[in-house]
Amino acid sequence: MVIRPADLDGDGRGRLRRNQEADLVALRAILARDSDEDRVTDAFRTWLLAQGWTPVAPTDRWTDIEAVRGNQRLICEAKGRTSEKGIDADIAYGQLLRRMTNNAPDIRYALVVPSSSVKAVERVPGHVRRLLRIDLYEVTDDDQVLHLPA
Repeated sequence: MVIRPADLDGDGRGRLRRNQEADLVALRAILARDSDEDRVTDAFRTWLLAQGWTPVAPTDRWTDIEAVRGNQRLICEAKGRTSEKGIDADIAYGQLLRRMTNNAPDIRYALVVPSSSVKAVERVPGHVRRLLRIDLYEVTDDDQVLHLPA
């Protein structure tokens, strides 16, 4: 299990404030996770750390994962297994579009999904995803992360 600074009481740069009461509430919530979206999110955070990214507190409270590496910023929407893959993919794209409030070229967006949803998120053509700076990541059943081609 990965507990990142952004999960606890920290500032926007990932520095902990050491607030025991708030941190205990956050830890209880993390330990109670049992959804597939939580599995996907946790696996992706672990992968980000291995790639040199630093997960940070999201600038938008609805963002699932946000990370920085140098001048780069990655804003992510994660989805777990679902019976409505197509509808959930469309919703995820809409959620990312609403978060595109800054056109800085060093900000990228990502949709992170389990293997079972890859076909649904690939319905948006690669050239459109490239224009919007949206990357796709697959989290396999054994929690491996794959960056899918555009």
